[in-house]
Amino acid sequence: MLENQLLDKDKDKDASRREELRVPSKDVLRASGQVQSLSRALKLLNALSYHAPGLSLSEVAQEVGLPNSTAHRLLTTLQNERYVRFDNERSVWLIGVQAFRVGSAFVRSRDLVTIARPYMRRLMEQSGETVNLGIADRGEIVYLAQVECHKMMRAIAGPGGRARMHCSGVGKAILCNLGHDATRKMLHGRELTRETSHTHTTLETLFQDLDACEQRGFAVDDEENAIGLRCVASAVFDEHGEPLGAISVSGPSARITDQRIQVLGDLVNRIASDITVELGGVHRRR
Repeated sequence: MLENQLLDKDKDKDASRREELRVPSKDVLRASGQVQSLSRALKLLNALSYHAPGLSLSEVAQEVGLPNSTAHRLLTTLQNERYVRFDNERSVWLIGVQAFRVGSAFVRSRDLVTIARPYMRRLMEQSGETVNLGIADRGEIVYLAQVECHKMMRAIAGPGGRARMHCSGVGKAILCNLGHDATRKMLHGRELTRETSHTHTTLETLFQDLDACEQRGFAVDDEENAIGLRCVASAVFDEHGEPLGAISVSGPSARITDQRIQVLGDLVNRIASDITVELGGVHRRR
């Protein structure tokens, strides 16, 4: 049963990709204001990006729904600009170095706060709680941005504020995606200080919590940093599948009850996934 479900998912994914790569009709292009030759060239680039070993002329033309002659003319133009290259030995077309340079420029220029802020605002509106964005810095968490909720009682940890990784939602969301060895290295030389009676003060209990965080896909700060305050957090990933940072919803435990944690966790996880996609990141495979 499970194998059949996985096969069905793969088929759906392939069908979705084929639909994405098909060249739109002239009427569709005209109505949307797109330039036909540019749209076709980009479809060819997208097709090659899905096939690292390369595609023959007929294969890439069929992938996007173009005649061989049209595909060849566009590929030759792209080759002149080094966006694609032709392997003479295997007679296949591949992604070129210029496409890599353009993609690398995006990675260098992306601004985590700017990209994440609209999603943080949406998360605040949907959860009704304050939303934080943080990254790891020298074994601690530094908060980069915050979107405050409109309620009288709210959690406040403004941009520039710091927290210990072992007792914060954002910190544990990052740690649970690093693994035990990397966590030991990151926390090496740092005492697991007791902030409240709920704080983990040994690696053994912390690892148990991190394993549970990894399984459910989000972390929970259950009054571990401050009594009466709870946080639910999920990691944002870079292009290598490594945690780039994390977002969290924070609020009084009177509002973030046991019954709400799963709902908030699913919501935070979904928004974090959207930010990951917007950043060009990939989700870590569990």
